[in-house]
Amino acid sequence: MLNPDLVALPRVTCSLLFPPSPRLEEVPLVVLRQRESKWLDMLNNWDKWMAKKHKKIRLRCQKGIPPSLRGRAWQYLSGGKVKLEQNTGRFDELDLSAGDPKWLDVIERDLHRQFPFHEMFVSRGGHGQQDLFRVLKAYTLYRPEEGYCQAQAPVAAVLLMHMPVEQAFWCLVQICEKYLPGYYSEKLEAIQLDGEILFSLLHRFAPMAYKHLSKQKIDPILYMTEWFMCAFSRTLPWSSVLRVWDMFFCEGVKILFRVGLVLLKHTLGSSEKLKSCQGQYETMERLRALNPKIMQEAFLVQEIIELPVTERHIEREHLIQLKKWKETRGELQCRSPPRLHGAKAISDSEPHSRKALDPSPSIILPPGQALPPKGRKNKEKKRDQGKVRPANGPIPEETRDQAFVEPGASPHHQSKDSLSSRESEDTYL
Repeated sequence: MLNPDLVALPRVTCSLLFPPSPRLEEVPLVVLRQRESKWLDMLNNWDKWMAKKHKKIRLRCQKGIPPSLRGRAWQYLSGGKVKLEQNTGRFDELDLSAGDPKWLDVIERDLHRQFPFHEMFVSRGGHGQQDLFRVLKAYTLYRPEEGYCQAQAPVAAVLLMHMPVEQAFWCLVQICEKYLPGYYSEKLEAIQLDGEILFSLLHRFAPMAYKHLSKQKIDPILYMTEWFMCAFSRTLPWSSVLRVWDMFFCEGVKILFRVGLVLLKHTLGSSEKLKSCQGQYETMERLRALNPKIMQEAFLVQEIIELPVTERHIEREHLIQLKKWKETRGELQCRSPPRLHGAKAISDSEPHSRKALDPSPSIILPPGQALPPKGRKNKEKKRDQGKVRPANGPIPEETRDQAFVEPGASPHHQSKDSLSSRESEDTYL
């Protein structure tokens, strides 16, 4: 079986070596401000938007989340904010705990490898490396049966660039538990299964690339492990990484499958491209040094959006590959929770989020008393206008018995999980 810490990671590319400041797609300032306003409205009424206008959220994630709100949006999309509120003080407990020396040594050795030229991580022992250590150590204590996997480090580093350490920890938990369950377990079974799913989907969407890889007997685990386990954070240019993550947090793992299929299709998907890939070595070299044009933000995002790979495709293939796995290798050793496909599925899995949207009645009637029929309201109102209530006098019995107003109730019920306009939060660019 493969050891997750021994899997060779392909050649490091530009997003790892340089600070996240390459040229992004130019968005006019007026358009950016409009998008910020729309996203603020969504964040301030998140539960209602998620329940009734999820498709609109998806379209706005595809356009790109405004940089000033990206960290907050990722927390809401992933359910990390809800998870934090459900576990108040839990991260502090983990943070103060000593940790297992077996994992601490490995984590320490990996810190300097994450975005080494980014200002947060450039100095050994700097605040960025310290926070990264805290997040990764806390996860080994939170999930001791999983411990630490090298691929978690770049994922946590990207999160820390956009949010404080505690929020980054809970977003990492959501990625490991909801989006990519089993990816970071010791036997790497989940990533191997997804490799077979990717290969099967390749047969449908890029048959020439599928045929070539089959002929060369190149196992998917050799080229897609780092892609998926690091969510392409070590593969794509930085601007493309951010756009992919915006869609990934909203739509789930199908975005990773789409990115992988797009890269394979445009690298090995034509006879012209295959002329220079006659053998295994040449093919792997081509996959390690991808053409920058196919990773360019505008081109890649459009290809991802247009590729019709759905959750249904992935789940159907998962059942097929799982059956094959059991026939050839037996039962899975790692029992992972079912994968949730994006923000909507995660939101629906949290019962209290839906409960917060239930209407809260502002008037509670006594038992057995029904609401008056429609049409009587105006007549009764006119009749009551003729009655004069004495100043500071008692309320007439028929008026007092009509209804009881619940103290503090409001017809405009707001979820406790939604941001209020008064809530102040640090914005991480």
